[in-house]
Amino acid sequence: MEQKKSFTIYDLARKLNYSPSTISRALKNHHSISDKTIAIVKKAAEEEGYRPNILAASLRNNQSKTIGVLVTRINRPFISSLISGIENAASKEGYNILISQSNDVYKNEVTSAKALFDSRVCGIIASLGMETESINHFKQFSKMNIPVVFVDRVPADFKSYTVVIDNYTAAFNATTHLIEQGCKRIAHFAGAQHLNVYRDRKKGYVDALVENGLAVDDSLIITMKSLSAEEGEASTEQLMQTTNPPDGIFCSNDTTAVSAILTLKKMGVKIPEEVAVIGFNDDPISSIVEPALSTVSHPAMEMGELCTQRILQHVLKKEGTPKIAECSVLDTHLIIRASSTRKNT
Repeated sequence: MEQKKSFTIYDLARKLNYSPSTISRALKNHHSISDKTIAIVKKAAEEEGYRPNILAASLRNNQSKTIGVLVTRINRPFISSLISGIENAASKEGYNILISQSNDVYKNEVTSAKALFDSRVCGIIASLGMETESINHFKQFSKMNIPVVFVDRVPADFKSYTVVIDNYTAAFNATTHLIEQGCKRIAHFAGAQHLNVYRDRKKGYVDALVENGLAVDDSLIITMKSLSAEEGEASTEQLMQTTNPPDGIFCSNDTTAVSAILTLKKMGVKIPEEVAVIGFNDDPISSIVEPALSTVSHPAMEMGELCTQRILQHVLKKEGTPKIAECSVLDTHLIIRASSTRKNT
């Protein structure tokens, strides 16, 4: 069935014998148009299924009220909470969001960035994918003075707003907690080291070991491609089959930490008595798995809201808007549950 042609302002004007400018002002409740005329125009618009052409308006004004959001995987709890925070703050100011995901694939990220740019978004909020090392595809925004806010996974050498947490301190504290529980050989499930979040988490882990007089054993550090459940399972099996297995595991996300718990249980390993486990992010599953997973809080909603505030401060030229290169660092805290608490320690 052929799609029906959209009903335009000009169609309304012909139908009601008004000028297009009168129709436009009436639809916007302009003070120069009488209440009677506004009612007539709006009734006809509703009957004909008229929809305002927002894209055309943005082309005329060379700006839109849409914020682009480019993230890794929407099905990750952290990302969905981040998007919720972005949308909450945007809707309060009458802005919409346009979401795209890269699935951690660099080529997808480049394509999505171009699509968002072509959609004339007024700003973009982005979290880099696992494969992303070059960030040239974001230069098209800065060249046009379109604000860019990188969140969580951020580049080191791009002049933009950034919103992050203190990954180093969070990882240092998580590893120290395992040491305080009596762990001597602590493994680390690390993410791609060209990304700030995983590089800083590994450094915090290493420094905690050194400060507490424990050796850094490279065989206990496993760098993963995507920090998936499958990788967590394979890595846990690999570590536990060695002659000197770990007695603690610090994971860079909750996905691999939960996978480690399930794998250890399948292998008959007692948690936390034989192996203590701590994750990162405080995903909903962390409090459901048995034993409940110790983890690090990750204020995703707050981060999303702050990202939107940065975009709107820039777009609306609000007084007190921070400089374009400002980095906002949010606090985290440990959430200690059964997976790392050794009762006899």
